[in-house]
Amino acid sequence: MNEAFSNTVVVGAGAVGSFYGAMLARAGLRVTLIGREAHVEAIRREGLRLLMGGGEERIAVAASADLAAVREADLVLFCVKSTDTAATARAMAPYLKADALVLCMQNGVDNAPRLLELLPNPVLAAAVYVAVAMPEPGVVQHFGRGELLVGWARAAEPEALAAQRLAALVAYFAAGGIKVEVSPRVMTELWNKLLANCAFNAISGLTQLPYGVMAAVPDIREVQELVVREVVAVAQAEGQALAVGAGMATVDRIAASMPGQLSSTAQDMARGKPSEIDHLNGYVARRGAELGLATPVNRTLWALVKLAEFGRKAKTGEG
Repeated sequence: MNEAFSNTVVVGAGAVGSFYGAMLARAGLRVTLIGREAHVEAIRREGLRLLMGGGEERIAVAASADLAAVREADLVLFCVKSTDTAATARAMAPYLKADALVLCMQNGVDNAPRLLELLPNPVLAAAVYVAVAMPEPGVVQHFGRGELLVGWARAAEPEALAAQRLAALVAYFAAGGIKVEVSPRVMTELWNKLLANCAFNAISGLTQLPYGVMAAVPDIREVQELVVREVVAVAQAEGQALAVGAGMATVDRIAASMPGQLSSTAQDMARGKPSEIDHLNGYVARRGAELGLATPVNRTLWALVKLAEFGRKAKTGEG
């Protein structure tokens, strides 16, 4: 048993949170998943079904739909949608132990800073590199990768204690077969991931097409390059060392390595769920406007996804 972390709680156990919770739980570590009622009930009935490497494994893991289950956690994997960050953080704050470590595993670059404003706890930011999906409640499917790059969202502890905590976290995840790399450049890496998400997510969502098909259309790659140029300009204005060439190399590498992957935005839109587009292309558009930088392509993609979501609500009569 890792002395630093004896009780992990996943807040927002969707595909990503359920995968990492499953990997830790299958190693015999104490884990509780907090998620939607249907997911929780399926796990309670049959365990969490992990589809990975061509096989299926049922993982015995505690599950709850109640945020109060976070009260005994010494490690919180914070995995909710970006749209739910503030409300969830405020709701769980009264239950958190003062020394509980919060690992922000969300998309976007603004979530970890928001958690620092909303919680008194130390917060780590993580760049998450995994391809997973939740095809039905109680099931998580792994398609590839799984490593994490982590670093402090802001120095919150004495240097020696912070280093000790990070070393303990690396060892803890290693016990579950998860590679964790510590980096002082985690925010730059999150910007790199935002760049990739902005290049793929909205287009994949609007067309419901995977990355490989997008890469086969030269005009779409040109649109992606325009997206990348805008993200790089905003990132550089924020002091992040991004470059267009490296960004496009990332886009090409992702398309080649995951040709059949639909973006998370595409999956949300197909299921009629709210997407995180406000914190992807939408964030770039808003931050660009604040910095006096034009981001017309990101703004257009953001607006088109919002229109599609509005249209779905109008058709179904949702509020």
